[in-house]
Amino acid sequence: MRDGVELATDVYRPLGYTGKLASILIRTKYGKAAYRLPEPTRPVAMMFAAQGYAVVVQELRGLFDSGGHFALLEHDAKDGYDTLSWIASQPWSTGRVGTYGCSALGITQVLTAQLCHPAHRCAIIEGAGGTLSGDRQRLGDLRLCGSRLGGALELSMWVPHFHQSHGKDRSRPQAKADEEYQRAFATLPIIDILKIIGSPPTDWEDWVSRDPGDPWFDRFGFLREDSAIDLPALFVNSWYDVGAADALYTRRLFSARGTSAAARDHQHIILSPATHCKTATLEAPTVIGERELGDARLDCWQIYLDWFDGWLKEMPDRIEAMPRVRYYVMGRNEWRAASEWPPAGVELQRWFLRSGGNSNTRLGDGALELNPPAEDEPADSFVYDPGNPVPFLGVHGGNSRGTTMGPRDYQEVELRQDVLCFTSDLLEEGVEVSGFVKAVLFVSSSAPDTDFVARLLDVHPDGRAVDVVDGILRVRFREGFDRSVLMEPGNVYQVQVDLDATSNWFPPGHRIRLEISSSSFPRFDRNLNTGGNNWDETKWEVAHNSVHHCEEFPSYVLLPIAAA
Repeated sequence: MRDGVELATDVYRPLGYTGKLASILIRTKYGKAAYRLPEPTRPVAMMFAAQGYAVVVQELRGLFDSGGHFALLEHDAKDGYDTLSWIASQPWSTGRVGTYGCSALGITQVLTAQLCHPAHRCAIIEGAGGTLSGDRQRLGDLRLCGSRLGGALELSMWVPHFHQSHGKDRSRPQAKADEEYQRAFATLPIIDILKIIGSPPTDWEDWVSRDPGDPWFDRFGFLREDSAIDLPALFVNSWYDVGAADALYTRRLFSARGTSAAARDHQHIILSPATHCKTATLEAPTVIGERELGDARLDCWQIYLDWFDGWLKEMPDRIEAMPRVRYYVMGRNEWRAASEWPPAGVELQRWFLRSGGNSNTRLGDGALELNPPAEDEPADSFVYDPGNPVPFLGVHGGNSRGTTMGPRDYQEVELRQDVLCFTSDLLEEGVEVSGFVKAVLFVSSSAPDTDFVARLLDVHPDGRAVDVVDGILRVRFREGFDRSVLMEPGNVYQVQVDLDATSNWFPPGHRIRLEISSSSFPRFDRNLNTGGNNWDETKWEVAHNSVHHCEEFPSYVLLPIAAA
């Protein structure tokens, strides 16, 4: 690297090759040894090398055999740039390099892309939600490497991640059993969790003790509205992964900020029904969590090879017919192609929250209707006790590092008094929701700060309530992530909860349901309702929270409805 630090790197080349080779770069924080193994463990490097590429697999600074000191994301962009320069200077290199990888391996690609290295000709960026810094005034647009959503900490994902992968002293602790992680998630104060479970020194304390809009995060080079991009990219994400909306926003920014025609015109995306980094390994029948979704298999390896051949071997015919957007409609269980997102013909509809003031539990009187409230309706209220939070069902720790396990049936959770349920009538005709989903709520609280969680569900004829997409907002950030504005008890505030993106068909005979609560634990940390730091507190307050829906305060969920 430019400062003399050496990074441990393996190079794979095809046997018997002659001449120069285009290259594919994979930069990983999980170790390069696994790439030396044959199928099915990690066939990527050997597979691409067998197709006529030099494949370069590198361990990030300060990890495994690489020199220097590890600091999460701080060196990723510059080290990526220097590695591209090294590859381009090798006698076996054509000087044309593509990058590849999922999750953290995708995030490092986005950071490097903004430096516009001339050898960096294309990228395949998978599962990389959390690369946006962007406009801090727009809610739902700031994940900070997947660590925050709506201002809340993604607790169940980041405790295992930091414990297993982010040690500054090169130690690589074994994953804890799920029960141990569950106990860790419940630990207060949050800032001490890693110490209590015996993790090595990490940057955990810095990451969790700052508001999401803190300028401290600017050091990492997250994607901004004014970034420059000169890179065609194929994004790959999933409806049950973290950050499908992030991938769509990132694709939009790559195109909008493109400095060349190739960058502006060739930002493609695949959106599957998979969980984290599983798009290329979907099987038939496709079962995600507790949901059967037909046959969603896609020949990803051929698509990826075509992409690299098109940009690195100057074979444009390989990508001429590639759709800009390829997405899977869950429920209809079919792949579709589109030129934009949301797809053409989508209409935004307001589905209003209605009740007689008793929408608590799925047995209550909460309704979801196209007709707005014509007169005053009583608000729906519930008690949020951080000592007894509403559970999120689709998450675990262990070797998955806390990523989601896919959809679950929330029937039992919906019997809790602190879960409001607003349910449509039986659908006489099917409804396809394809686009970005958001809930616009008028809320009040006895607390100076609290959270509101919104979840969209598909209610089956047998009563199963299967989650489709969800989101959260820490109310103090309702005016932007760069400011913290507490509430006055009893005052009514308008808040927007972004529920990510989806494509889901609700068939005839099903119902659409919106859940509202104030916790989704342990996916997100519990708001302790005090208005304090939350990360250094051990005591909490019980909040009395209300959702208003009347002529003056018409709460609704905004659904992108596709044309029949």
